[in-house]
Amino acid sequence: MTRPLFVPANIAGITLQNRIIRSATHESMADEAGAPTEALEKLYVKVAKGGAGAIITGYAGIQQDGKSSLLNMLMINRDELIPSYRKLTDKVHEHGVPVILQIAHCGRQTRSAVTGLPTVAPSPLKDFIFNEETPHALEEHEIETIIDNFVAAAERAKKAGFDGIQLHLAHGYLLAQFLSGYTNRRKDRWGGSTENRFRIVSEIMDRIRKRQDNFPVLAKINAYDGRSGGMRIEEAVKISRLLESSGCDAIEVSSGVVEEGLSIMRGPEPPVKALFQSSFRFSTMPAMLKRLSAPFITFAMRSPKPYRAYNLEAANAIKQAVSIPVITVGGLHELTEIASAIESGSTDYVSMSRPFIIEPDIVSKFSTGKQNTSRCIMCNYCALMIESGNVTCYYGKLPACSENKSR
Repeated sequence: MTRPLFVPANIAGITLQNRIIRSATHESMADEAGAPTEALEKLYVKVAKGGAGAIITGYAGIQQDGKSSLLNMLMINRDELIPSYRKLTDKVHEHGVPVILQIAHCGRQTRSAVTGLPTVAPSPLKDFIFNEETPHALEEHEIETIIDNFVAAAERAKKAGFDGIQLHLAHGYLLAQFLSGYTNRRKDRWGGSTENRFRIVSEIMDRIRKRQDNFPVLAKINAYDGRSGGMRIEEAVKISRLLESSGCDAIEVSSGVVEEGLSIMRGPEPPVKALFQSSFRFSTMPAMLKRLSAPFITFAMRSPKPYRAYNLEAANAIKQAVSIPVITVGGLHELTEIASAIESGSTDYVSMSRPFIIEPDIVSKFSTGKQNTSRCIMCNYCALMIESGNVTCYYGKLPACSENKSR
């Protein structure tokens, strides 16, 4: 039953040895300039040798004001970075695995204390988590600059040897902020109707295609974001159709935003201890206040159910609406459920993040029959503790003492 998973497949001319993809994950393994480090190269080689069908990198910033507040984000905003990326792609390609660069702008989900610049967004709506300031509403010329910088980032990615790019339209970052009616309250040509809210993506796609028509462009979208007046599956289907008509080559289906708690990465127990130890918002909170607030924060951080295959229904709806490949991420950790998702026609590919953190060779283990499920327990400590350093699996246990490196 599982064999079709391990037959070579193709996305826009990119050959994958199987249908399991390592989804974009912020690794916190860039240097101060935003270039990939040797540690990141070694990690990707492990994943490639471990059998992944393809690797999608952690998000790479297209300009300084869109840089993440998390430590050591990749950047792709300068030509000087191309040689470092070329070294990384060459090492991954030695193992026959394609690597795709995810490019992004964080919008209001970052901090001026990190970027050195005001935060920006489609509309001046303060984020619940990143609430230190109200973001500046982008003006027309600033939107045009962002579009051009996405296009320039795509060109750098191609020169650096990447097999394609993925536009990050999910998880509440800038392009997702434009797409969602919750964060986009604009009354001009960049807001209002679905088509107007999609306009920034359409312009990016159009300009990329004019400059390099044959370079694969994927997109990661939110099927829903849990916000009042925000993204819903029906709207995501419309956006998926617009993506296809704009020349997008594949759509990865995800969901959630940062201020919605753990809706992006679900799990049975809120990782409150990790939050208190690492988060820039909570790590400096007095111990007494932590104890008093813990029940309320636990309630606010709870994940919606289900915890398994939680984007598959939305992916199926999108797959029925488009003819390009659909990739599904989110709680698909067991070989049987992955095979079932693909063979039922609900999705074309499955992507994973957390399972690759604990086991970079998880696909090899699946394909050889060594194991049928990931060892990941969905504790989500990896997601919270990333504010303290490189991505790693904690398996539900925090180090006894760690220096807080949060910014």
